[in-house]
Amino acid sequence: MLRVKIKKFIIELVRIINGDRWMEYVLWLLLLFVFTLLIGIIAPISGVGGGVLFVPLTTAFFPFNIDFVRGAGLAIALTSALSSSPRLMEKGLASLRAAIVIATVSIASSIVGSVLGLWITNEMPEGKHYITIALGISLFFIFAVMVKSKRVEFPEVEKVDSISEKLDLSGKWYEPSRGEVIEYRLTRLPYSLPAFAGVGLVAGMFGLGAGWANVPVLNLLMCAPLRVAVSTSMLIITLNDAAAMWVYIAKGAVLPLIVVPSVLGVTIGARIGAMIAERVRPRIIRMVVLGIMLFAALLDIEKGLAGLGVV
Repeated sequence: MLRVKIKKFIIELVRIINGDRWMEYVLWLLLLFVFTLLIGIIAPISGVGGGVLFVPLTTAFFPFNIDFVRGAGLAIALTSALSSSPRLMEKGLASLRAAIVIATVSIASSIVGSVLGLWITNEMPEGKHYITIALGISLFFIFAVMVKSKRVEFPEVEKVDSISEKLDLSGKWYEPSRGEVIEYRLTRLPYSLPAFAGVGLVAGMFGLGAGWANVPVLNLLMCAPLRVAVSTSMLIITLNDAAAMWVYIAKGAVLPLIVVPSVLGVTIGARIGAMIAERVRPRIIRMVVLGIMLFAALLDIEKGLAGLGVV
């Protein structure tokens, strides 16, 4: 099987080059750094968060415990969100009021997801294989959401529900492309909160960034302009993933040997990708990434079933 062959090749490569024990660690660090560097380059071009690609691909191709991979995935998502959120808030693009309201629900669900995910892998027999299969199935769902969702740059709001109106989920920012100040109002909060709760649960359980779902919910359901949806999503991630990270840290599932090269690789790669994005057609790259996600989903399901002795 292709996944097994690639994984064995990586392990054998380390063994061939390895002379001393410390050199083995250095090689794993370099391999992981290069791997995450490529993910970081792809992420800003395609509009897909690095965590969504990192967790399934690392789980499929590297011989790391899935708990450590998920912990690193949360660290990657949290790092990117923290680096961009302050500037987005300063420009008025990220709605702090909306993020706080949404986070009251999604933080709780992300903590539940983290505890549940770690309990399954550590307490249930063959739990890590069930989680790997569930990760692959979740990727299929993410793939479908990304394919089906059609984002609207400036949605029109016909009516604001009473709860959203009382909470004053509105704002404004200066839009350079129009040369004017754009005002917006968010709506349908009661229908959106269950969706955000589900997103938080998935993000905590699998260590995935939640931008793939936050943006469509904010944009299509709550009628947030696309810029506001993306920016507010980053702010929500800082709250969700920070809460989920504490669970992984408390359980000893955040391993610096994996987290440090991964965060560095994605961060540096994202800067390179941001410069390339101006010259490359995002639609083509996006199609390639969707293909990678579909491939990773199949690999993770196959890996989980193989671990259970089904295939």
